[in-house]
Amino acid sequence: MRWALVKVSLAVTAMVVVAFAVPLGLVVKELARDRAFSNAERDAAEIAPALSITTDRAQLERVVAAAGSDAGMAVHIPAAEDGAGVEIGRQRAADADIAAIRELGRASTAEVPGGSVLLQPVALSSGKFAVVEVFIPDTAVSKGVGTAWAVLAGVGLALIVGSVAVADRLGVRMVRPAQRLVEGARELGEGRLGARVPEEGPTELRLAAVAFNSMADQVVQLLANERELAADLSHRLRTPLTVLRLNTASLGDGPAAEQTRAAVAQLEREVDTIIRTAREAKPQTAAAGPGGGCDAAEVVRERMAFWSALAEDEGRTVRLAGVDRPVRIPVARADLAAALDALLGNVFRHTPEGTGFAVDVHNGEDAVIVLVSDAGPGIPDPEAAMARGRGSGSDGSTGLGLDIVRRLAESTGGDVRIGRSVLGGTEVRIWIQLDRRGPVRSGPRGAVRRRRPRGTVPIFNRSRSLP
Repeated sequence: MRWALVKVSLAVTAMVVVAFAVPLGLVVKELARDRAFSNAERDAAEIAPALSITTDRAQLERVVAAAGSDAGMAVHIPAAEDGAGVEIGRQRAADADIAAIRELGRASTAEVPGGSVLLQPVALSSGKFAVVEVFIPDTAVSKGVGTAWAVLAGVGLALIVGSVAVADRLGVRMVRPAQRLVEGARELGEGRLGARVPEEGPTELRLAAVAFNSMADQVVQLLANERELAADLSHRLRTPLTVLRLNTASLGDGPAAEQTRAAVAQLEREVDTIIRTAREAKPQTAAAGPGGGCDAAEVVRERMAFWSALAEDEGRTVRLAGVDRPVRIPVARADLAAALDALLGNVFRHTPEGTGFAVDVHNGEDAVIVLVSDAGPGIPDPEAAMARGRGSGSDGSTGLGLDIVRRLAESTGGDVRIGRSVLGGTEVRIWIQLDRRGPVRSGPRGAVRRRRPRGTVPIFNRSRSLP
């Protein structure tokens, strides 16, 4: 907007300067010409009284010299009946022009090399006409024109520069509030909830700033209310958790009892973390920096060991592959465990008992792929399943499990895909990008797809039974 105003002001001012300066320059040139010819007429008029009295050459030469124009003036007196004509000064006009002036009896001008001449007829006592010739050089015609044009050009340039400066200041006054509004919106979008915009500038921008600040206040209030609600709802879980913890004390010893007690303890820790996070308005886990993250193979082995007891009770076949060696990923341990629990929980919740499943971890050069597959009925509409909050429509399905997995992958620059597994059921592929600058190519319907690391193979081409 700022440069647009400057360009418009420059164009308008330039047109105005041209519209007035060009005619004014032509007028100045015409005035200089008129002044030069007026001076020539005055010089010729000074000779006329002497010619009406005498035609003596010596006397006329003194008159011409007294007029101060002897170098550019000539007097042509026709021949008398008893003598020859008199020629005083240098003749520049043609004889035909001089003769024509004598016949017409009117003053006229003629073009000659180096300028023009004024031919002024003067009546003599004999009844004939003498012709006074005054030379007007081109320098006299253009005298002062160059200076006047330079002044006009300077004034026009000053007007243009002044208009551009005024337009620039006006543009700054209009653009600066808009830039502050953009910066405030960017800061608010980045999570800095204290971002506000000064309410200044033109009326429209002031109203926009007022609306933005009001919106920011409402966002802060809504987030505060949401945090309080999350904390309150999480706090309500403490009572049933306390009952569960007391009940686990009566289970006695054994692997199932220990797993139950560990699950209750972990659930209590998660609830406490949710309450603290909601109260402090901070994210539950920070982004993993250099050297951070976790060992995906270790986390997968741990979560599979946890779910294997339930799988054994339900008669499910479990397969695990790709966890023989450490696999470092830029994801917090708790986040990866939550994503795996969500996917494995969906397998137990939405497939019949006895349905087998498998987990495979593939470590590529620029990405790590975690595949969770099952032999169940599959997901008829994968896109709807990925929509946050939809769920499958069955009891106990909130639709947040797959969203947790998706946000985990996208936090690294990866993605999540749902397809058909080699077992005939659902295959959920978690693509965890190791280098966010990895190449990206377009997929069908505008989906973002990243190239598969070299050597990727289906899960069941190399699998082993869970010990």
